[in-house]
Amino acid sequence: MNNNDILVSLDIGTSKIKVIIGEVMNDSLNIIGVGTAASNGMKKGAIVDIDQTVQSIRNAVEQAERMVGMQINRVVVGINGSHIQLQPCHGVVAVQSENREIGNEDIARVIDAAQVISVPPEREIVDVIPKQFIVDGLDEITDPRGMIGVRLEMEGTIITCSKTVLHNILKCVERANLEVLDICLQPLASGAVALSKDEKNLGVALLDIGGGCTTISVFEQGFLQDTSVISLGGDNVTKDLSIGMRTSTEEAEDVKLNYGHAFFDDAQEEETFEVSIIGSDRKQSFNQLQISDMIEARLEEIYAYAERELRRMGYRELPGGYVLTGGLVGMPGCADLAQDCFQTNVRIAIPDYIGVREPQFTSGVGILQFAYHNAKIQGKELFPSVTVEETEQPKVKKQKKQPSQSEQQPEPKKQKESKVANLIKYFFD
Repeated sequence: MNNNDILVSLDIGTSKIKVIIGEVMNDSLNIIGVGTAASNGMKKGAIVDIDQTVQSIRNAVEQAERMVGMQINRVVVGINGSHIQLQPCHGVVAVQSENREIGNEDIARVIDAAQVISVPPEREIVDVIPKQFIVDGLDEITDPRGMIGVRLEMEGTIITCSKTVLHNILKCVERANLEVLDICLQPLASGAVALSKDEKNLGVALLDIGGGCTTISVFEQGFLQDTSVISLGGDNVTKDLSIGMRTSTEEAEDVKLNYGHAFFDDAQEEETFEVSIIGSDRKQSFNQLQISDMIEARLEEIYAYAERELRRMGYRELPGGYVLTGGLVGMPGCADLAQDCFQTNVRIAIPDYIGVREPQFTSGVGILQFAYHNAKIQGKELFPSVTVEETEQPKVKKQKKQPSQSEQQPEPKKQKESKVANLIKYFFD
């Protein structure tokens, strides 16, 4: 395995933080490591506690590192939220080389030229996504490298986001001792894995229902046209269950994962379970049908808000229908309920890779795929994410452990003594 082919994605979600290690070989992706950790410093898709978020990122990274026996030090970070804005851009440059052959430098210059637009001081350009390149009037070119031309143009989309939100995310990643290789827009990443080429061309709505929020993205003519976020998600379902069953949030979450069913008509009354009532030692018995009633009501509301958001964007009917992904969609009955609500074709998207065949990993796998292809077009350098010296580090640690255990034991005693000594000094002073 060559370290120069390894990419790492970091998906900071409201309920879980996911780290996925992928090996890119001949343009195909293999998932070699996955790490997940509970996300403690996030609410409704935004960071509310930097220290807790940093710790959660470290936990997820450590889990992924143990799986592959390497040390991760560079990641591609996914970004999402209602603060994201898309706007069209256009850049024109003259081809510089004497033989008029278009190279990486020309592409970098035309992308820089497209970014010369006025951006409000509180916003920052995250990325430029080329839609097409035009060489001497010949359009719909995806990669003009190696072509001969005089005038090179690029039409694309500029992605801007709130400086505050971006800097908080980057600060968390840097404090977790990681370097940010690239920033990737999550709806674009999810679309890379969840949607087929035909769906993107016809027009499709992608609903990514996570823990704290739901992202609605519309793809048409092969590209992302608009994206929006509503602050309702799986956590709201857990709260409803917690209130309805009068139990703790932790138990409500377990019930949702193990017994939850989103479609009341298909839920089973025979499926029973017990939960402890909050504030007492008693336990109460419930069945799947009772909780399905609560789950269906909340999920119907999420779908209704999503439809309203699509109408606000100006989309009424999309030939490609709806594609569902995200952690909550793993619950049985989500697609049936969506079919009932939207009255159109609905399917659930799951990444087709061993170890990540769950809807919650769509975004993380998509970040790897999209970042790699986008970097290739733009001529960015993404590798390496792990380096040779660092892969040797775990071996060194293992060798050190055996002789140093006896030496390490007296150290905490010394610290304790010094603390006690300081305390005595303090009182006597």
